[in-house]
Formats: sequence, C-alpha cells, structure tokens
Amino acid sequence: MNDETRKRTSGIDRALQVMDILTERQTPMSAYELAKSVGAPVSTIYRIVDDLVEREVLSRADETRIWLGPRLMRYGLVYRSQMNMFAEARREMLALSKRTGETVQVCARDDGMMVVIAMAEGEGHFRVTSYVGTRVPLNWTASGRLLLGHLPDAERLAAFRKSARSSQTGIAETDPETLAQQSRDDYLQRLALQTGNSEYSVACIAAPIRDPDGVCVSTMSIVLPEQRVFERLEELTGEVQRAAEAVERALGRRAA
Repeated sequence: MNDETRKRTSGIDRALQVMDILTERQTPMSAYELAKSVGAPVSTIYRIVDDLVEREVLSRADETRIWLGPRLMRYGLVYRSQMNMFAEARREMLALSKRTGETVQVCARDDGMMVVIAMAEGEGHFRVTSYVGTRVPLNWTASGRLLLGHLPDAERLAAFRKSARSSQTGIAETDPETLAQQSRDDYLQRLALQTGNSEYSVACIAAPIRDPDGVCVSTMSIVLPEQRVFERLEELTGEVQRAAEAVERALGRRAA
C-alpha cells in the first residue's frame, strides 16, 4: 500500500468516526468537540468537515456546530427500501401496536450496541426516551441479549466482555458470563423480559426475529410501564412472539 492510499484510507476512517460520533451523541457538535472525541488534530477534522459539508454528507447546524447531512438520508432510505425484513417488521409492528395499544419497537444490532430502527407509539400518555436511532449497550436491553443469542458460546461471551457497561439505573447486568448464558436462554425460549435496566419504571418484552439460518437479525419488542407489564404478561408475551414469527415466515423461515 503506497502513501497516497494510506492517506486516503485514513481520511475515510476519520470521516466515518465523525459520522459515528454524531450518530451516537444525537446532537450537533463543533469541530473542536469532534476532534476531541475521535482523537484527531482539529485541523484534520476541519478539513474533513468542510469536504463532507460540500458533498452534503454533513451540514452546518449553525455557525459553529456540525450535523448529519441530507445525503445520508437518501442513502439510508434507498438501503432501507431494499430490506424485506424491515418492511415486514414495520407492518407487523404497526399491527401489534394497534392490537395491544402499547408502544412497539423493532431493534437491531450495531456492533456492541442495540439500535432502535422502527417504532410505533401506543395509546395514552406513556412515552419512552428511546426513539428511532437510539443506541444503547447490548446488555441494557432484552432485545440486546436476544441479538447475540444465536452466536456460539465463545463469540457470545467475547461480545459481552467487549460491550457490557453499567446502565444509568445501575440495574443492568454487567457480568459477561451471566449475560452470555442469559442471552442463550432467552434466544432458545424466544422471549426476553427486562424491567428498569435502561429507563426507570420502564419494562420491555422482546422476541427474536430470526432468518432461515437461525441468526437473530432483529427483535420485536413491546415497551410499557413497569407496573403494567405483569398485569398483561401472558397476553403480551403471546402477541409479541406471534408478531416476530410472522416476520420470520415472510423471510422464509419455517416454524420449528
């Protein structure tokens, strides 16, 4: 690899780091803040930001702060339109929310994080802070555990060793071995339950959406107030599992 190729690769890596930081923080940031976050010289980040703004990959939120640009939305919409799983999952998500009156989310894995990729809000005044695009560590959520459940034991354990973090509520399990076993158990029973791990007084009932090879590609989850979960646990457990299975059938997976 020659020097020019190394420089070009480094520039691509820096650009991706900038976009990853903005996505993770979900707020506009200054070039100085971005440089500190990615550990790069401010002059390098200024140059990258200028190039990406010119190409509409980034945009200027105001005179000093940078935000994601409209070109990313075009890419994302085209990519998402080709995802049969997403289209089927969204349809089932909307139907499930209508049947139950509860908030329903579809979540996927982004390396060591769980990300909300679709959401239908339920009836009433209950609101959650995890909207579309929210990323949290895998060990904080029922969905996060399911998303690793199909992996071999060693890979599952290594993933939790790398990604497990303490939650803001202090309730989320952080021991990798405990998480690895719980993840496998949840996957095998096609159900995971959490209460208060990432948000106080918020519960989640999740089921895996598996492809024909058994890989958990996403999850279907019902999010509701903690005090209501046990009143409707049996009903909602069946509902969320049936919705996830409907998506699996559309993906070509046969019933076990």
